[in-house]
Amino acid sequence: MDTGRHPLWQEEPAARRRMADPVRTAAVRAVIIVAVTLIQAMVAFLCTLAGSWLAFPAVLSTIASTVVATWGVLDVWVTRQVWVQRNGVRSQPSSTARELRRERRRARREQRRESRKGSSGVDRAAA
Repeated sequence: MDTGRHPLWQEEPAARRRMADPVRTAAVRAVIIVAVTLIQAMVAFLCTLAGSWLAFPAVLSTIASTVVATWGVLDVWVTRQVWVQRNGVRSQPSSTARELRRERRRARREQRRESRKGSSGVDRAAA
């Protein structure tokens, strides 16, 4: 019995593979740090507009938090680079490149076979 309705949830294949666990952990940490920094910056701005005594400490903590947020974002980049260097990137060459390599390998094997046949046919007793 078809009601003509679309399902509420449809599975779609992922466009990209998941990030590695250490990289994902660093990315989540960086996002949280950046979010807190933005909130601190907004509080500092609003306190400055209101003329509150809290404006100066808020600005100082925002500056310190900006340094930490920069470190967090760089940590994601460094962690990703280290992971790629240790575990490698699984790349799949295009089928044409793979086929060209196969043809070159076959040609080299044939040349080696031909050179072996030519050298084995020589009479060693006569030499």
